[in-house]
Amino acid sequence: MTDTDTAHVASSDLASLKLTELRKIAAEKGLKGVSGLRKGDLITAIQTGTVPARARAEAPAEVVAEAPAQAEAPAEPAREEKKDEQQDERPQRRRATRRTQATDEAPEGKPEQADKPAETAEPAAPTAPTEATEATEAAANADKQEPQDKSDQQDGSEEPRYESRSAARRARRNRARHNQREQEQGQPDSGQDKQDQQEQSSEQQDFGDNRDQQRGQQNQKQDQNQRGGNRNQRGDNRDNRDNRDNNDGEGRRGRRSRRNRRGRGGDQHDGGQQQEQQHDSADLQDVAGILDIVDNNVAFVRTTGYHAGPADVFVQNQLIRRSGLRAGDAVTGKVKIGNAQTHGQGRNRQKANQLVSVDTVNGLSVEDARSRPEFSKLTPLYPNQRLRLETEAKVLTTRVIDLIMPIGKGQRALIVSPPKAGKTTILQNIANAISTNNPECHLMVVLVDERPEEVTDMQRSVNGEVIASTFDRPPSEHTAVAELAIERAKRLVEQGKDVVVLLDSITRLGRAYNNSSPASGRILSGGVDSNALYPPKRFLGAARNIENGGSLTIIATAMVETGSAGDTVIFEEFKGTGNAELKLDRKISERRVFPAVDVNPSGTRKDELLLAPEEARIMHKLRRILSALDPQQAIDLLIKQLKKTKSNGEFLMQVASSAPMAADKEEEDYS
Repeated sequence: MTDTDTAHVASSDLASLKLTELRKIAAEKGLKGVSGLRKGDLITAIQTGTVPARARAEAPAEVVAEAPAQAEAPAEPAREEKKDEQQDERPQRRRATRRTQATDEAPEGKPEQADKPAETAEPAAPTAPTEATEATEAAANADKQEPQDKSDQQDGSEEPRYESRSAARRARRNRARHNQREQEQGQPDSGQDKQDQQEQSSEQQDFGDNRDQQRGQQNQKQDQNQRGGNRNQRGDNRDNRDNRDNNDGEGRRGRRSRRNRRGRGGDQHDGGQQQEQQHDSADLQDVAGILDIVDNNVAFVRTTGYHAGPADVFVQNQLIRRSGLRAGDAVTGKVKIGNAQTHGQGRNRQKANQLVSVDTVNGLSVEDARSRPEFSKLTPLYPNQRLRLETEAKVLTTRVIDLIMPIGKGQRALIVSPPKAGKTTILQNIANAISTNNPECHLMVVLVDERPEEVTDMQRSVNGEVIASTFDRPPSEHTAVAELAIERAKRLVEQGKDVVVLLDSITRLGRAYNNSSPASGRILSGGVDSNALYPPKRFLGAARNIENGGSLTIIATAMVETGSAGDTVIFEEFKGTGNAELKLDRKISERRVFPAVDVNPSGTRKDELLLAPEEARIMHKLRRILSALDPQQAIDLLIKQLKKTKSNGEFLMQVASSAPMAADKEEEDYS
């Protein structure tokens, strides 16, 4: 060493120099075996001129090691400089790996012997004890390292190699968790020297205070999985388990800690299930109502009728598919009564209780309900069974309808009426006649956008099911009630029953769909959206006579001459869909003649299927007589003759015995 170098060393602070500079100085002084030394030991070696005793402690370990100890010695100065550069790149991660491996594999008692020289070197530099301890642990780790890791130890600088990428990722995650845990505990790094002195007596405390040892815990776990058999590893494993218990049950990846923080611990979860089962068995109650499927994800059992209410019961889609339920089914089952959250606010509020099980569907078992036919697959026919509307001699409305527009089971009839022509009274008379003459039919009266007083009057005067939505309700409620009512009628027809639906009115239902449906961009005259006309047409098109039993009869009213272009468009859309039509005349009603029926445009298609041959021949002649008169004279003559007879049969006999009728007897044959 020259005089210039000696002056440079004397004037410079060795502690401020980098590791590569210190190794170059040691190489120039002729010191051997300094490539594996840490900064503290290297400074001590430069000042004393000899390698410390900690470096010489590598000799006994080299005898036991699987590879020769020459791995720690430099082969030539060029290679030593390369090692120094690589060692300077990642010193921190290499220190963590060597320290952990030394803790796992060094024999008991050697760490204490190796720590004593490091403590003597403490006055040389502030970081000397920590670096010396790490050097000793790296030396002990060199004896136990696997063959694939020996090249890394010879370099002294490369990142430790793991069995797979997943093992490397786990190591990084563990180091990050240990850093976070150390920051939460608030332990300073200045206590590392004290923890190194107590390493054998309190390994768990060392894990909590030493940041570098926490970073190397993953390598310790790998060494424990690959090599075992010494008490130091077993002690570390026990301390590691104790450490996990002290950290709120945190497992390998913190799963147990996360479950505990979320309140989902194993014991708590099992106890919650048992408590929930006991709660379910205690809070189940019977419920009955009509199933309303709002969309693909939402369905309710309407317990108070056809309107949505607070007592409705929510139904899951899985239960609907499993039980084969359809919209409009009359369902009975068990409901789970809600807890205190039912009356809460915000997200915790449960708007409806949940249906747990289904007992019956339309009076049938769940198994029978699955095998019932679908309404759309039933075969429709022309109406061939007549519904008699004549009841009493003084009720002329139903007698006139029976003559002019005979109605059969499965009929699709329209009552075309201007305002104040008596259509509501006609609906009441038809409803009472059906309930009187045909009690086997299920009568449903649907009132959409009607006045409340008319709803009350209809409920009190009709012996049937009245479903109403008054005009003060939103349009969406009008459409929902009408759809649920027609779905209910379809379910009854699937069971082979005869259903009669009276709708007042189809025009107002079309208005409600026009106001509630989203705009399609195709607007017809009168501001009617083209998409708003399909749902009312679907409602009216459900009427049909089913082959081999069952029928759905719909008699709907249509508003005309209201001064609204939209009402005219809606009526024109439905004008050709019905197979029977009864037209009321405003001029006749203004003369206070009821029923104000315009005889000539009113009638039924295929009425010969409903009438007997002789009755059809007489009706044909009667229409020829009435067609020669104007509408007012025709209805006046008809009402006058009906008042003279007690029944329609007697009236037809009187018409058949008249002179003109007898003269034309041989003209046509209806047999």
